[in-house]
Amino acid sequence: MTSTDGPVPDAATTTVPDSASGESRNRRSAALSGRERIVPTRPDWAAAAIPAHRKPLPILTRDAIGQAGTTATHARLSGKNRAQNDSGWPPEIAALRERGSQIRRETLEDLEGYLHSLTEKAEANGVVVHRAATPEDAARVVSRIAAEGDVKLVVKAKSMATEEMHLNAHLEGQGIEVVETDLGEYIVQLADERPSHIVGPALHKSQVEVGALFNELAGQQIPQEAEDLAAFARERLRTDFRRADMGITGVNFAAADTGTLTLVTNEGNADMVTSQPRIHVAVMTLEKVIPRFRDLAVLVPLLCHAATAQKLTVYLTMLNGPRRKDEADGPEQLHLVILDNGRSSIVGGPYEEVLACIRCGNCQIACPVYRTVGGHAYGSVYGGPIGAVLTPLLENTRDGADLPFLSSLCGACYDACPVKIPLPDMLVDLRADYESRAARPRRLLWRLWARLWDRPIGFRLTVIALRVLGPLLPRALVRLLPGPGKGWATGRALPAMGNAGRFRSWFAGRRAL
Repeated sequence: MTSTDGPVPDAATTTVPDSASGESRNRRSAALSGRERIVPTRPDWAAAAIPAHRKPLPILTRDAIGQAGTTATHARLSGKNRAQNDSGWPPEIAALRERGSQIRRETLEDLEGYLHSLTEKAEANGVVVHRAATPEDAARVVSRIAAEGDVKLVVKAKSMATEEMHLNAHLEGQGIEVVETDLGEYIVQLADERPSHIVGPALHKSQVEVGALFNELAGQQIPQEAEDLAAFARERLRTDFRRADMGITGVNFAAADTGTLTLVTNEGNADMVTSQPRIHVAVMTLEKVIPRFRDLAVLVPLLCHAATAQKLTVYLTMLNGPRRKDEADGPEQLHLVILDNGRSSIVGGPYEEVLACIRCGNCQIACPVYRTVGGHAYGSVYGGPIGAVLTPLLENTRDGADLPFLSSLCGACYDACPVKIPLPDMLVDLRADYESRAARPRRLLWRLWARLWDRPIGFRLTVIALRVLGPLLPRALVRLLPGPGKGWATGRALPAMGNAGRFRSWFAGRRAL
């Protein structure tokens, strides 16, 4: 295995003649030309660069719900959820779901062994493999490959692993232009936002918003039909495919027995990213390995159904190394960067099954909280139920320990998961972990409340007191709490309490009917 400190293979000359004219190739991005005209309108917590100190969840979610377009986004996501999940799993997919969940658990039982096999096979195929413990390590590996290859322009296919690494910002800091070529990723890159969904990065954007963004980029009014907007992006991106020195992709699955890297896409951009630039870097988190190539027959259709309700995506790309001598296209170098970021410490623990995730994003669509507040409100790379479980466990995002509370615990995420990850159970357990670390005064208050309401007389006296005193208290009183109470109260207000306890009386009356 190649270490993260060793040399990379010699790169080809960086002044590349154009095949038609013989002139030196322009190595600047056409897709980003005009980007300086765009004025970001997103809030700071939706920015591509996640703020170092996240706002308290009550404030974040309140702000998210208050954003213009939230209602329309909720309607779109709810419609997608009804279309995708209301009818349940078709019998043939339900069978794949059972087998897929077994394959993913089998992988976790010997994760390091499968990674070792993957490394051996990939290296035999001519791939240079790098293991990176942290996102910072992984970003340094990629930037070193770029520096040694004199890379000036990078085209990227969609990759959530590179979002964990904040790779775009890292490379831009080295003077390298980075262009997202997935249409949704391209949109959020121009808007200086991060993806709001694992599969649909710009699901929170309306067609009108995308049209206005492209108008700013072009510096003029362009046709606003969906086909015209896609054509505008396609024309710009195609130029960059020809100019780019390096292509960066994610990996959906990596087969340990053959070293095959598989990408599942719908737009064809991944084929261009992996075949046109002279250097290709594939980035994966370590749980993307699968035991056998034949397991793709189960996992690929399962992923496609759960992610987009397709039998198979338009493109299925399988990579087995750099370009051979008798091949017309493909990269001269192929690097595989395997990111850990604390995942190896999850293996063997109570939350191990979260690593079975195949990144379909269906739990996000199924979650009523996610549909209401959107992905940016989680303040992390991953939103929704999977993000609320995974984020507190990753090495560089443990400040998201309170994200499990951003859930109704309705169980829809488990029903929607193609590999049967018990997300509701994990959310409950992570809440307990969070509370166990809470300040002692807070725990004592909760115990006192539990003891008071454990007896009918205590409950009734509390309800009576709330009815009498509630209307006399200002609703903002909770914000005046001192000490630890102040942090808890941020973004909260007392509810109207004049009708405290009335529901029980109403319900008792209804039962008597």
